Amino acid sequence: MKFRNFRMVSYVVYGRGSFDQLEEILTPQRKGDAPMIFLADHFFEKGAPTGNGQPLINRIPLRGKDKVIFADVTYEPKTSYVDKLAQDLKAAFGTISGIIGIGGGSVMDLAKAVSLMMNNPGSSADYQGWDLVKLPGVYKAGIPTLSGTGAEVSRTTVLTGPTRKLGMNSDFTPFDQIVLDPELTANAPVNQRFYTGMDCYIHCIESLQGTYLNEFSKSYGEKALELCREVFVRKNNWDSESDDKLMMASYAGGMSIAYSQVGVAHAVSYGLSYLLGTKHGIGNCIVMDHLEEYYPEGVAEFKKMVEKNKVEIPTGICKGLTDEQFDTMINVSLGMKPLWENALGRDWEKIMTRDKLRALYEKL
Repeated sequence: MKFRNFRMVSYVVYGRGSFDQLEEILTPQRKGDAPMIFLADHFFEKGAPTGNGQPLINRIPLRGKDKVIFADVTYEPKTSYVDKLAQDLKAAFGTISGIIGIGGGSVMDLAKAVSLMMNNPGSSADYQGWDLVKLPGVYKAGIPTLSGTGAEVSRTTVLTGPTRKLGMNSDFTPFDQIVLDPELTANAPVNQRFYTGMDCYIHCIESLQGTYLNEFSKSYGEKALELCREVFVRKNNWDSESDDKLMMASYAGGMSIAYSQVGVAHAVSYGLSYLLGTKHGIGNCIVMDHLEEYYPEGVAEFKKMVEKNKVEIPTGICKGLTDEQFDTMINVSLGMKPLWENALGRDWEKIMTRDKLRALYEKL
């Protein structure tokens, strides 16, 4: 039996106010006058405050030719956007010292992908799959301002390409450094915080009930699940402790799936995202609402959390789609073979037929 030998994030700093150590962290990584590129969520472009009341842009430790790029993450990252960012940076600077991603899961994925494409030839679409990336990227650091995706610790960067939505899964993908500062999540929109937090909860349900389960993923998954329950089930009011707990749940949830896999909700939501542009967190929630057959206890608890937190899950998003559009979603979803195998076992193709998947999409 061959065991997976996976690469983790090299350095982690955690704590309220740890963002202020960023200059100290980055200084040893600078290469001459080659700039650091700060890729920030466009949410912060108009001066949205961070936890200490200051706009994020005022707290970024810019030096020399450093540049802040506000990334448009209205839709999830596309390979074409990754390629353009990398090409523009090469044209403007030739080489850079590193990429610093500041934002939610989409920005985390963008930063990882652009880092890789600074040093790998061709298009990022060429590397959608498992272990296709051949060269390490430039230095990259991730600073999440939303908690739940686990993108800060994962070995993938999920991208929508010309023909599919699939990650650049490789040992070269993880960040070299992450900064986990719960203060940065304090002003996240309530609904977005819930949807992203549920991404973590759903990760855990899928990992803990999957056929790939092992003690490594189980230990992280159980802790992340417990933290999610403390935040979304037991607590009655959101406070700073909620931000602390959810940030650690995100980290532990990401670690859980690093050595296992996700399952049905993620596999189905990939189809929604590819065809309809549905954001990842809310897409998982839309799908999870209909998965009693696969995760009965998890779905029951999920519905209670939705009710308790007074969040609305969209319905009817697949109404009126054509046969061709359904086929597109089905093809994308069934292409996520490791996810289906984790959820349903090696004979998953006999269980999840195209007709059964079509019926599931019609409910959404």
